[in-house]
Amino acid sequence: MDSGHFTPGTGEHAVAITRVAERQWHAVADDRVVGRGDSSRRPDGRIFLSIDAWHCAAFDQLADAMLADLPKPLHTLVDEADLDLTSHWERVGFTTRRREWEYLVPTDPRVTGLGSVLPPPGVTIVAVGEAEEGPLRKLDRVIRDEVEATVGWQEMPAEVLPRPDGVTLLDPSKYAVAAQCGEYVGLVRLAPVTRQPRIGLIAVRSDHHRRGIAQALLAHVLGSLHRCGIETASAEVNESNGAATALFEGVGARRTSSNLELVLR
Repeated sequence: MDSGHFTPGTGEHAVAITRVAERQWHAVADDRVVGRGDSSRRPDGRIFLSIDAWHCAAFDQLADAMLADLPKPLHTLVDEADLDLTSHWERVGFTTRRREWEYLVPTDPRVTGLGSVLPPPGVTIVAVGEAEEGPLRKLDRVIRDEVEATVGWQEMPAEVLPRPDGVTLLDPSKYAVAAQCGEYVGLVRLAPVTRQPRIGLIAVRSDHHRRGIAQALLAHVLGSLHRCGIETASAEVNESNGAATALFEGVGARRTSSNLELVLR
């Protein structure tokens, strides 16, 4: 257990920064914990930090201790609307790497305009939870290899990152797929979050792009939710992903917030 003492300034109590575990730090003043810092390593190797502190001095001291102990680059995620937290991270050297838009997606086909959308000829949609696990895992691997060869998985949300043991698809029951000639060619992942399900990933094999398969998958999933009485779903879209942005905004999805990934190199 490593510790250090810091005195923020005249009239303020000394703060002790202690590394209480491999991935946890505490800021203590007058025998009270006034801040906590945590680090976590994503499956792709990136290290993400989080700090919850009562005041700016404790935040800065925790950040200094964590940055001294951990290898760079380091990352963190913040709500873009939280200007104070964003400025804290920027003050210790972090800069914006990417932005993700949070969307609220309507499910009513009268709003989305997807009521008449059908899969392209020869393509069928297999409902959420009904896909065969073997062909689904094969498609997942193909799509992941294609992404890794282009933009890279560092651009993907945490829930779709590969795991250290090579397992890339944890729960097949959360997927609907598009099938053609006995093969799966596209997929959509739906997390059944209470009251507002989350669309975590829509992807189509590169040799089947520009055929309307992604739109058909979205139409199927949203239509199914609407028939179950669910009015909206949520989704995250990387700001640089023009195709996904056009897909969601084309069905009336509304931006509700944005998250920033910050990095210190």
